[in-house]
Amino acid sequence: MEISSTATIEKSAIRKVSRRLVPFVALMFFINFLDRTAISFAGPNGLTKDLGLTAAQFGFAAGVFFVGYILLEIPSNLALHKFGARRWMARIMVTWGIVALLFTWVSSINGLYWLRFLLGVAEAGFFPGAILFLSLWVPAKHRSHVLGLFYLAQPLTIVIGAPVAALLIGADGAFGLAGWRIMFFGVAVPAIVVGVIAWFYLTDKPSDAKWLNTSEREWLTTELAKEDRSKADDHARHAGAALRDPRVWIFALIYFGLVYGLYALAFFLPTIIGGFEAQFGAKFNVFQKGLITAIPYLPAAVALFLWTRHSTRHGVHNWHVGIPALIGALSIPCALYMTSPASTVAVVTITACSIFAALPNFWALPARFLSGAGAAAGIALINTMGNFGGFAAPYITGAVKDATGSYQAPMFVVGGFLLLSAVLVMWITAAKAKPAIAGNKPFSLEPTPHAK
Repeated sequence: MEISSTATIEKSAIRKVSRRLVPFVALMFFINFLDRTAISFAGPNGLTKDLGLTAAQFGFAAGVFFVGYILLEIPSNLALHKFGARRWMARIMVTWGIVALLFTWVSSINGLYWLRFLLGVAEAGFFPGAILFLSLWVPAKHRSHVLGLFYLAQPLTIVIGAPVAALLIGADGAFGLAGWRIMFFGVAVPAIVVGVIAWFYLTDKPSDAKWLNTSEREWLTTELAKEDRSKADDHARHAGAALRDPRVWIFALIYFGLVYGLYALAFFLPTIIGGFEAQFGAKFNVFQKGLITAIPYLPAAVALFLWTRHSTRHGVHNWHVGIPALIGALSIPCALYMTSPASTVAVVTITACSIFAALPNFWALPARFLSGAGAAAGIALINTMGNFGGFAAPYITGAVKDATGSYQAPMFVVGGFLLLSAVLVMWITAAKAKPAIAGNKPFSLEPTPHAK
């Protein structure tokens, strides 16, 4: 096959995969993140009042999701390998949709805790499954671009989801239900429907894709098989070495700080905006609050896209993570010292842009010294620490708010963790000069949650 012909087939195959699979898997991720963060919209719109939640209890309810997620992540990933990414992702989606639906009728604090825990159990494995699924379709040299497009679903979830959630909450009284209960019902149903569709719409691997022509199927199958052979490694010999390496733990702390910032913002921004009336005397209805909540995330999606494109073209450097983390660390504590809703949202927008610019690029950095099975073990540890950040952020934020009476101190804590991430990611530059663990060839690292 001539080079020009091969290049044409490659371009055509990647274009078809990008158009058919990436938007649908991104839709699944969109619904995933919306159901995970729906509690943030319900909290200031009746949930905390109706169930009698303190800020700490609300934070614990938001964060306990990650306990269930962490406990079931490894078993879910093992099942994913056994049953296939397509089937397991569809099953996960239907299951979490059913659990999310039950929030419509939650009536106690303990019931809320248990449902949030079970939601984490139900969602466990989805994000790694989505990354694995796309990786089975896209060779490494195209993966960064494809996964960057996929990752856009996270900030866009709030851009679209916040106004939609506000509209549902605005239907207060329909069917005899409070608005926040209608919102839970409305965001849960799509997960069940799309999960069922995914079972039939997605295709397991390129060789099964009838929507690719013969040449495209053969090219994708051949390229992906070459990559699989190049990644062969001795798992037992190298996984332990990765876990003993202090650089893995440093990256785990860096990721913890980034995820801490992400979920502190995601779970408490609607509550902070809900306090504008008391703070500034500004009155907004539920839909207007939803629109204000969405404002920071649209520029964040643009920042994520442009920053990731820059790093893809020029190579990921430490400052692709360090500079955004530093900007986020300095901006978030300032937000609550602003003198108007507009200036507060403007500063929060800077923080959101910073966090979403840093997160996708972070995952390229450990690849400098992790490879093969060592990378698999190291990534698992780093990702687990990030999930602990997802638990710690809402709980600590709520507890400190209860103790101090305002969100100023909790936002300094957020800034402190982001500053720690910025300092560590710049300091670990020296690790680049050290030999890779378990490696003949660098392992191509892809983003994993939090993500999730």
